[in-house]
Amino acid sequence: MSPTTQLLDPATGLPFAEVPLARETEVDAAVRAAATAFGTWRRTTPAERGLALLRIAQALEDRADEFADLECANTGKPRRSAVADEIEPAVDQLRFFAGAARLPEGKAAGEYLAGHTSSVRREPIGVCAQLLPWNYPLQMAVWKFAPAIAAGNTVVLKPAETTPLTAVRLAEIAAPFLPPGVLTVLCGDRETGRLLAAHPDVAHISLTGSTRAGRELATAAGASLKRLHLELGGNAPVLVFPDTDVTAAAAGIAEAAFFNAGQDCVAAARVLAHEDIADELVEALVKQAHLTRTGPPDDENAFYGPLNNADQLARLTGLVDRLPAHAVVRTGGTRVGDRGYFFAPTVITGVRQDDEIVQEELFGPVLTVQSFTTEEEAVRLANGVPQGLAASVWTRDHARANSITAELDFGCVWINTHLRFAAEMPHGGFKASGYGKDLSAYAVEEYTRIKHVMSAH
Repeated sequence: MSPTTQLLDPATGLPFAEVPLARETEVDAAVRAAATAFGTWRRTTPAERGLALLRIAQALEDRADEFADLECANTGKPRRSAVADEIEPAVDQLRFFAGAARLPEGKAAGEYLAGHTSSVRREPIGVCAQLLPWNYPLQMAVWKFAPAIAAGNTVVLKPAETTPLTAVRLAEIAAPFLPPGVLTVLCGDRETGRLLAAHPDVAHISLTGSTRAGRELATAAGASLKRLHLELGGNAPVLVFPDTDVTAAAAGIAEAAFFNAGQDCVAAARVLAHEDIADELVEALVKQAHLTRTGPPDDENAFYGPLNNADQLARLTGLVDRLPAHAVVRTGGTRVGDRGYFFAPTVITGVRQDDEIVQEELFGPVLTVQSFTTEEEAVRLANGVPQGLAASVWTRDHARANSITAELDFGCVWINTHLRFAAEMPHGGFKASGYGKDLSAYAVEEYTRIKHVMSAH
């Protein structure tokens, strides 16, 4: 009999459900079923796969209230955020990928060799194992399985150990529209993920998670040369120049830092402010922090909910507790209340580039602030961390902004905004933030292999 684990409500720290942890028997059965289904699913047309995704999107939209209840219970986020920032985008993204199923193309060539004609085919890869994080349980499930299925693959998806409920329910509502084995969800922990990654019938592994987890997975997958897609940690810099509207910039930056309790790989984390406006910007950010409320899902005035789990609360508290003497906590820096995993909106100044809190991904509602004097220094500070997922530039001078975007070593760069996505635009990072793209037609291509076919005539 498989072991089980309790799910804890992040808003209270109390158990509210119990789920199984898949082990070798369940993993093997799921992968074998996916491998069998692949033989048929790969031969379906893009139109057939797109229609299945459209039907899943409609089923999700029709059950928005049910999914909001599950997501709030599992993550503690405000109900408003669960609907507007997870369910509604997930429906939109499913519909996008339904159309994107028709987009991958292969080239045809003439007679490069006399009497021969060449073509290039894009084909599905096979069984895809997909490992999810706990910050956006529903939306990340869609980001993973929708492009893979659109491309003709089959999927075994493992949600995070602490947040499996919406992924399980999503598989249930998708079942009437997909043949058995095309989409399977396994509840599990790190051991479940390891078993999936090691299974010989898995051809492709996709992970959204920490840089540490990505390194471990890449090492394990290297033995069998499995295809990998890694969307790993971020540590987003925010470059603010003196021609910026400081009040407006502070409001946008604070929103991008504190949204979802900062539990976003692309959350604004490191403010780099020109010395002429640094003090003014700090005061504006502190004011925004004071205006930002955290609370449970039923608190209509809460902007964000708790951190997801006790380990993340302890990790973030430890980073603040270990601050060097030159760093100053201007506001926040502490747990809120004595129940659940709430953490106050936090602004820290006086940090230096080699400080732990600057170099590490925070994944919490925390902003650090450094100042710079020149564009070159701003770019050097921005790029001076291991991660390379996202950044933003705040200035009225678009010539400057466009010039700087070319110098920033990040996979996504926003100008005068932050933390905005579009289903048709790619998302993914550089350096220790991994490789591969989510969203957009590029995500569908991630789940294909390229075959050259040459015929003699």
